[in-house]
Amino acid sequence: MGLCLAKHKRDADDSDHNFEFTGGNVQLITTEESWEQKISEAKRDGRIVIANFSATWCGPCRMIAPFYSELSEKHPSLMFLVIDVDELIDFSTTWDIKATPTFFFLRDGQQFDKLVGANKPELQKKITALLNPEVSSQA
Repeated sequence: MGLCLAKHKRDADDSDHNFEFTGGNVQLITTEESWEQKISEAKRDGRIVIANFSATWCGPCRMIAPFYSELSEKHPSLMFLVIDVDELIDFSTTWDIKATPTFFFLRDGQQFDKLVGANKPELQKKITALLNPEVSSQA
């Protein structure tokens, strides 16, 4: 399972800076206000939020980004967000991010699950369980 220990790299080189985490239906959160707006929107619409705390310099984050994007296209009923821990340092600190990527699952603005590391099968499993609760309860 790939993960990077959380550290803040302010002097990212240009190749890191140009890396895109977004794609598909993934929405990049760049301010705490945009986070609050998306959480409110999800609450209003009864949508579950998956928040991916990532870093441009983190290899495993870069590796799982296309898969996360693909999941966002396959599951439009869920809201997929990505937060660059270096862009929103104080905000990320409030979530106690110890490694990236860290995925938080939120319902009504409250965390109910979490996954640390670029673990594609486990991320897929958690999403499948969300969308098919009867299947996961029988397993």
